[in-house]
Amino acid sequence: MGKNIFFKQKGPYLLSEIFDSFQLKKKIKIFDIKPLNEASKFDITFLDSIDYLDYAKTTKASCCITTEKLKIHLPNSCFPITVKNVLFELCNVARKFYPDADIDIPDFSLRKPAKSKYPKVRFGNNVLVGKNCKIGKNTLIGSNTIIEHDVVIGENCMIGSQIVLKNSIIGNEVVIQDGCKIGLKGFGFIPLKDKNLRFPHIGKVILKDNSELGANCTIDRGSIGDTIIGKNSFLDNQVHMAHNVKIGNNCMIAGQVGFAGSSTIGDNVSIGGQAGISGHLKIGNNVKIGGGSGVVKNIPDKTVVMGYPAVPLKEFLKNTKKK
Repeated sequence: MGKNIFFKQKGPYLLSEIFDSFQLKKKIKIFDIKPLNEASKFDITFLDSIDYLDYAKTTKASCCITTEKLKIHLPNSCFPITVKNVLFELCNVARKFYPDADIDIPDFSLRKPAKSKYPKVRFGNNVLVGKNCKIGKNTLIGSNTIIEHDVVIGENCMIGSQIVLKNSIIGNEVVIQDGCKIGLKGFGFIPLKDKNLRFPHIGKVILKDNSELGANCTIDRGSIGDTIIGKNSFLDNQVHMAHNVKIGNNCMIAGQVGFAGSSTIGDNVSIGGQAGISGHLKIGNNVKIGGGSGVVKNIPDKTVVMGYPAVPLKEFLKNTKKK
């Protein structure tokens, strides 16, 4: 079981303690909450969409929050907890395990970095670093940048000025330009009549080797699971990635592109400026998406699309000629 280094975790709990309103005869001890494909026999998971049936059939979780219709897709080893609203129950479970992850509390461990601790790192003026941070040799940190507790930064990185880094693991030779905000809580809540229920975001951001972020990008950490940018993928200025988005290797993302939550982008994908990618989509490998496009459905490998809604390029050009 991988320990969450960024948020204090409570538990373990018996399943009957988590769902005290259910009549549960089976005694199951739960240590953590994880996505279907990452869960172990010590974890609880969730299934709320047919889009994740492949993961559901092979999950190793001991139990799963799901619906009456979807529970048939779980293996016999996974005990179903059937509910009417999966995300509402998931939110309550996440808040029980991670009560401090539903809002970003300021890091009061921030201090001026000690040269003795980071002898091969060059810091600009007014840099603050939290406890338990690891920063690799030959990395440069620009002025007025904040690196919060437990963040890991690899070797030979260039971290610009006025950046906030939290809940993140950064690989080697990564470039982050000025003004980026990385690892903040995403836009997730359960709408209620009197007061919206904030959904805890207990994941992290992972930037793999030789990736680059342009100025003023905002990269939200994962909710349940992680937000990931692959090796050698470059993002232009002002790109926004919502929680749990995963971008593959060797991708090129132009300025002001927006990714809604939980979409997965393949390898060698190019996206033109100001395009929008809806949530929970799968974009294949070697895909090209034209600037200003609105992607609202899955895109298979080696496809070129454009327009709103985005369609194959030949179809887009044909429709344009008709007008």
